[in-house]
Amino acid sequence: MPQPTIETPTRPVRRPRRATVLEREQLTPHLIRLVLGGEGLEGFAAEEFSDHYVKLLFPPAGAPYGPDADVEEVRATLPREQWPRTRTYTVRAWDPAAARLTLDVVVHGDVGFGGPWASAVRPGDVIQLLGPGGSYAPDPAADWHLLIGDPSVVPAIAASLPRIPDGVPVVVLIEAEGPDDELPLDAPPQADVRWLRRAAGEPHGAALLRELASLELPAGRPQLFLHGEAGAVRAIRRELLIERGLPREGHSISGYWKHRRDDEAWRAEKAEWNRQVEADGA
Repeated sequence: MPQPTIETPTRPVRRPRRATVLEREQLTPHLIRLVLGGEGLEGFAAEEFSDHYVKLLFPPAGAPYGPDADVEEVRATLPREQWPRTRTYTVRAWDPAAARLTLDVVVHGDVGFGGPWASAVRPGDVIQLLGPGGSYAPDPAADWHLLIGDPSVVPAIAASLPRIPDGVPVVVLIEAEGPDDELPLDAPPQADVRWLRRAAGEPHGAALLRELASLELPAGRPQLFLHGEAGAVRAIRRELLIERGLPREGHSISGYWKHRRDDEAWRAEKAEWNRQVEADGA
């Protein structure tokens, strides 16, 4: 059965898991790798999909509890504005034998929850999480693959590339702020990986759209993995599915985040965004 164009991820497990930070590594100026472990990850299952994700739980500013609090008790006894905030991160890797969960966290300054936490966290610190969820893996029957995103999508792209069979055409377009954001990717030998630079002041997706304008698409049935900033995702989807006529089915397309919206505001808008995107070109 083909996947829907706008994906509906599987629901993550709703009981929080307690994890301990084992390792922290600064991969690029804007990307921090964290390895989590501990008994709380027993039974964690992130193998079927390459876009598995977890939701980390963060106490809001001024909350009268810490990251290891009983979340059910918090929700039963405190007003909603003091409940933990959630932030979603792709599972970069999961080692079930060692119970080691690797997450790559994008960091931009000291705004929000996840970025500042990842910048300050140290081995031994505790975090709670929900998950995993997920819905995408490269289709081995696709004739070619096109993976598009920004730094927030790099973990999912990196986890997906090794699953694409040798010899199957695959193009990867990643829009970043500069060369310092580029990472080596474990890709099949035929992969065409292009890191693109968005100029200062340009809207998100501008460099991706420029590259797509001259990109010759392979023949056959494609599978598209398109995620990132919501406005960019919608414009690129319109270019590929409407202007260039790619089939509408069998892809994974979603706005991971939206410019000038925090996660709560974006979640409140996302259902309407999905509706509008599906209506494009209808």
